[in-house]
Amino acid sequence: MGADERRGRRAVFLDRDGVINLNVLNPATGEYEAPLTGAEFALIPGVREALLRLQEAGFLLFLVSNQPNYAKGKSSLAELDAIDAELKRELAAMGVEFSAFYYCLHHPEGMVAGYSGACICRKPSPYFLLKAIREFGLDAAESWMVGDRTTDILCGRAAGVRTIYINARDGAYGGVAADRIAVDLAAASAHICEAAAYRLLKLQIESL
Repeated sequence: MGADERRGRRAVFLDRDGVINLNVLNPATGEYEAPLTGAEFALIPGVREALLRLQEAGFLLFLVSNQPNYAKGKSSLAELDAIDAELKRELAAMGVEFSAFYYCLHHPEGMVAGYSGACICRKPSPYFLLKAIREFGLDAAESWMVGDRTTDILCGRAAGVRTIYINARDGAYGGVAADRIAVDLAAASAHICEAAAYRLLKLQIESL
């Protein structure tokens, strides 16, 4: 059996806001948050190259994102759909294909019936990652979760995948241990691809 045949399907699970697209200033809160409209959606510089690098390396790509703005009364479902449509338009223009998009629309302190209270899918729950691992036959040990919040790292760890914490400001990440810290997705993708190449080389040597 060759080295390639012994490797399972690998994936990279990606948070959205702050990893793929820029957060935007919300005047109502004074905080940088997820975009509230499709017009506010803008990719972070270097994301196109990073996603293409991962795709060309053979990783399946998945989006896993908490999106509670409707539950909190900040935006409509139509606006959430418009933001998702803009993301998918950008991805299509790049030639990047995601295997699935997973959104949790709930929030424990939401104000919209049906979207408020506890749920099984909101990160740090590994619900969506475990669903993808099962349905797509993924090798968790060779897969990664990339996010800019501690909930992303906890989610990845609970699902048994390796983790990279994105933090462009500093190296602090709330005391939650990630496998790697990267300044942005470009740096994270470089590390993932280097680790995959090393793993392949190791398997090739072992098969001799």
